[in-house]
Amino acid sequence: MDTIDLLLNHRSIRKFKDEPLSQEQIKTLVTAAQHASTSSYVQSYSIIGVTDPELKAQLRAVSTQSYVEHNGHLFVFVVDFNRHHHLGQHFNTSVDDYFGTTESLIVGTVDAALAAQNMAVAAESMGLGICYIGSLRNDIARVSELLNLPEYTYPLFGMVAGVPDQAGSQKERLPFDVVYHENKYQPFDFNDYKDYDARVSAYYKERTNGERDDAWSAQVIGMLKGKPRLDVDEVLKSKGFLKQ
Repeated sequence: MDTIDLLLNHRSIRKFKDEPLSQEQIKTLVTAAQHASTSSYVQSYSIIGVTDPELKAQLRAVSTQSYVEHNGHLFVFVVDFNRHHHLGQHFNTSVDDYFGTTESLIVGTVDAALAAQNMAVAAESMGLGICYIGSLRNDIARVSELLNLPEYTYPLFGMVAGVPDQAGSQKERLPFDVVYHENKYQPFDFNDYKDYDARVSAYYKERTNGERDDAWSAQVIGMLKGKPRLDVDEVLKSKGFLKQ
């Protein structure tokens, strides 16, 4: 499969065979992640591989997703400026004020996300399946405690990878014309989403034998109006972020 076909055939896999990834596979995936673009060569992330069954079970309790515990390997992507803090100390130069800026949070988040997507593409090119685990942010204080994360770090998300034990289904993405704007941002028009909503509704109706038929727009608004992760802001501040 060529690169474009690989990207266009992506789907999340949530059930894996009981086959741990080999050390060679893990190293290949992490190395691929490291070769993603990084802002100003800062490389402001770390990746934690979780192999301890008890620790996996504890992280599953945070996520509530069974595949956090049952997979070929669990990776946790961490925004990491702790090493830069220590480098500053080594050179007798404090750079800690930078970590409190919104810019640093954006840089670290983007760096980690780019690395993760490189890993995802690499995994799928190897015949593996993956699924991102944003639900680790259900309790980032607990995840930080479990992973022994120091100041100037925070857990962004996890990723499970392994040999698929299901085909997985692919959800249609938004129409090209509502995502791609040429030269200037175009005004919102709900009519541009009606056909897409109808197709998404039909997808859910077929997949659930009629038990679910919600359109994308109603689904996403229902999700966004729910209780946000209100603890995230305070935890980030306690770790040295968002202080300016």
